[in-house]
Amino acid sequence: MKNYTNVIAAVAMTMSLSTATLAGPGHHDGHQHDEQSYSAGEPGDPKKPARIVPITMGEPGGKMAFVPDRVEVKKGEQVKFMLRNSGELDHEFVLATPAENLKHAEAMRKNPDMEHDDPNAKRLAPKATGELVWKFSKDGEFEFACLIPGHREGNMIGKIVVK
Repeated sequence: MKNYTNVIAAVAMTMSLSTATLAGPGHHDGHQHDEQSYSAGEPGDPKKPARIVPITMGEPGGKMAFVPDRVEVKKGEQVKFMLRNSGELDHEFVLATPAENLKHAEAMRKNPDMEHDDPNAKRLAPKATGELVWKFSKDGEFEFACLIPGHREGNMIGKIVVK
C-alpha cells in the first residue's frame, strides 16, 4: 500500500504535466508511448499465438539477476514473457533500448516509487508472477532491465537479439 506522501507527490507531478502529455496512453513521469513509438517493437495481441519465454527475476546467491539474461527472437515473432519474481525484493521487467532504459532509470532515481502502466513494462512484488506479450517488429539488440534504483546498477539487465 502506498503512503500518502507518495500519492500526493504523484498527483502534484501529474498536475504539472501538459494537457497533451496527459492525453497520451501509457504515460508516467511525463513519459508517454503511442503504438508507433516503442523502440523494441509493439505490444502483442494476447489473442494470437506466441512463443512462451519464462523469465525469473530475483537475487540468487545475493546477486540481482534475470534468468535467462539473453533471449533470441525472430523479427515479426510474438513472445509471451512469463515473469516470475522469485526474490525477496520488488523487481521489474522493462523492455526498451539501453539508452531509453538508462534515461528511464534516471527518472526512477528521482521517483523510486514510480510504478509502470506501459505495455513494455511489468513490476512484480516478491513471489508474484505476471506476463507481458510483445511483438518484435524491429530487428536489432534490445534489453530488459529492472529500473528500480540500484537494481540495474547491480547488473539486473538482460539482452534480446532480434534477427
